[in-house]
Amino acid sequence: MSPSSTSRPYHHGDLRSALLKSAERTLRDKGAGALSLRELARDIGVSHAAPGRHFKDKQALLDALALDGYERLNQALDTASGHPGRTLEERMTALARAYLGFAVENPELLELMFARKHHPDSSAQLASAVDRSLNSFTGMIADAQERGEIVPGDPERITMVAAASLHGLAALIASCALEAEEALAGLDAHVHLLLHGLRPR
Repeated sequence: MSPSSTSRPYHHGDLRSALLKSAERTLRDKGAGALSLRELARDIGVSHAAPGRHFKDKQALLDALALDGYERLNQALDTASGHPGRTLEERMTALARAYLGFAVENPELLELMFARKHHPDSSAQLASAVDRSLNSFTGMIADAQERGEIVPGDPERITMVAAASLHGLAALIASCALEAEEALAGLDAHVHLLLHGLRPR
């Protein structure tokens, strides 16, 4: 590291962004256990105290990473659900592909996003981000119910069934029990089974 890099100036928002990017690289390469505010400061060339302006401790950093992950996931889901003219199966498949694509690209981040331990200061923001993710599916389910395309019932409960199925695929990929390419290639059939059930037709 060059002497000039140890005193690299960052504007307020730039430093936070740089810390999150460096933290996500560490998360991907070494896991959450290797994250350290002191190490991140050294990696991006700022003083050891600098990260404290944005994250009071490691848990605050982890929560910020999780929240950033949800923001990116929700953008992907919003983009995927932005085609109301499609059939229900096409819309469901687009959402499933967006979710699974994010999971395949960011397995360590997804695991962190679903971690139960969060700082009280971050819990409300994370709960809101989770609700927004699920609302992409719930809105589609409720709309399909109005059209008579899906059985009646609590749309949130039906959403949980669909979300659990997709997250199960993501977990199988993350644990290397299922190849990502295989899961993505079979996603159309997976969604078809999810929508139509297992009984002979």
